[in-house]
Amino acid sequence: MTDAQETAAATSLRTTGGAPPDDGGSSATGAPVPLLEPREGIPPVITDEAALAEVIAAFAAGTGPVAVDAERASGYRYGQRAYLVQLRRAGAGSALIDPVACPDLSALGEALSGVEWVLHAATQDLPCLREIGMVPSVLFDTELAGRLAGFPRVGLGAMVESVLGFVLEKGHSAVDWSTRPLPEPWLRYAALDVELLVDLRDALEKELDRQGKLEWARQEFDAIASAPPPEPRKDPWRRTSGMHKVRRRRQLAVVRELWETRDRIAQRRDVSPGKVLGDAAIVEAALSLPANVHALAALAGFGHRMGRRQLDQWQAAVDRARALPEAQLPQPGQQVTGPPPPRAWADKDPAAAARLSAARAAVSALAERIDMPQENLITPDTVRRVCWEPPKNTDVDSTAAALAGYGARPWQVQLVAPALSEALSVKTP
Repeated sequence: MTDAQETAAATSLRTTGGAPPDDGGSSATGAPVPLLEPREGIPPVITDEAALAEVIAAFAAGTGPVAVDAERASGYRYGQRAYLVQLRRAGAGSALIDPVACPDLSALGEALSGVEWVLHAATQDLPCLREIGMVPSVLFDTELAGRLAGFPRVGLGAMVESVLGFVLEKGHSAVDWSTRPLPEPWLRYAALDVELLVDLRDALEKELDRQGKLEWARQEFDAIASAPPPEPRKDPWRRTSGMHKVRRRRQLAVVRELWETRDRIAQRRDVSPGKVLGDAAIVEAALSLPANVHALAALAGFGHRMGRRQLDQWQAAVDRARALPEAQLPQPGQQVTGPPPPRAWADKDPAAAARLSAARAAVSALAERIDMPQENLITPDTVRRVCWEPPKNTDVDSTAAALAGYGARPWQVQLVAPALSEALSVKTP
C-alpha cells in the first residue's frame, strides 16, 4: 500500500456521508475493524408503490453521488435478473428495493439522472439494472478505479479493507437471492455492500489524482456509461464446458440440440440450466451418440435419478441431431471476424507474429511502468487486430488512428501509440 493510499484510508472517512460515526476504520493496533451493522440499521425492504415513491423522493432530495448495487440469483435462476437493489446517498440513507414486487424502477432511474452512480464492477450489474429501468448517465466504478490505481486485489471486501480499514462480511455473495422472504443476515450483508461505497469512491479519486490517472479513469467510466447493450451471443451452445473434446460435426449437432432443449426447459422452469442438465452430460452424450434411451441412461449424468420422461426428451434431442442431413450440421469452430488465434500466426504470417511478439513486450513494459494491468492499458484484442492488419504507415499518428478505430480511449491512444508504432516496424527475424 502506498503512502498516499494510507493517507486516503485515514482521511476518506471524514468526508460527507462517511463511515460509521467513529474516527475511522483501522483500530489503534492497525487491525481492520469488522463492519457489523449499517449505521441506521437494516432498512425495510421496499415492496409496494407507495413506499417506493417515498424512496424516490428521498433519493432525489439527497446530495452527492449515489451508491448502487444489485443482487442476482446466478446458479439458481434462469437469466441474470436483479432480485434486490441497494442504494445509499447522503441525506437519504440506505434503501433496499425488491424488483420482483416493484419491477419498474424507471422513475427512480429518472430521479437520479445526472447524479453520479457509484458501482463496484459496474459492467456486472448494469445489464440487470437496465432491465428494470435504471440506467446511469454518469458513473464511478470502484473496482475499475482500483485496477487503474494498481491495487493487487480489487474485490469490494479487499478494497474496503485496504483503503478504509473496515472488514465486510462476504458470506452471502453466492446465495439464492430469489428466496422470499430474504433472511435478515442477507439483508444486513446487502445494506453493508453500499454502506462505504461512496467513501471508497472518494479515497480512490484522491489516489487516482495523485498518480495522474484521474482523467484516464473518467474516460473509462464514460465509456462504460455510454456503451450500448451487448449484442446477443452467436451460437451460445458453443460455450458448453468441455467442447474441446467434441470434434465431429455430428457430435456438435448433438451438443447444439441438447443445449437448446435444456435452455428451453430452464427458461420455462426459471432455473439455472446447469440444474436441468450438466455440461459434462451433454458432452458425454455427444461423444457417445447413444442409439436409444437405454444407452443414454448408462452415461454419466443421465443415471437412475432421471425419470423415463426426462430420458425420452434428451434422447429425442440426440435423435434429431442424428437425423440431420450433412448440409445442416454445424461447422467446427466459431466464425471469427478478427485475426486467427495467435498460436497460428507463425505459420500463417511470420511478420505478423514478430509484430505481435514485439507489441506484447512493449505493452507489458509500459503497463509495469505505470503500475496497471495490461488489459486495462489496452485490450489484447486491440493489440492483435492492429498487429495482424497494421496501418500502411507505421508512424505514431497512423498507429494512433488505428487504435482509436478499434475503440481505444484517448488516454490509451496517447500512451500506447508510440510503443506500438515501434513494434509494428519490427522486421521478421
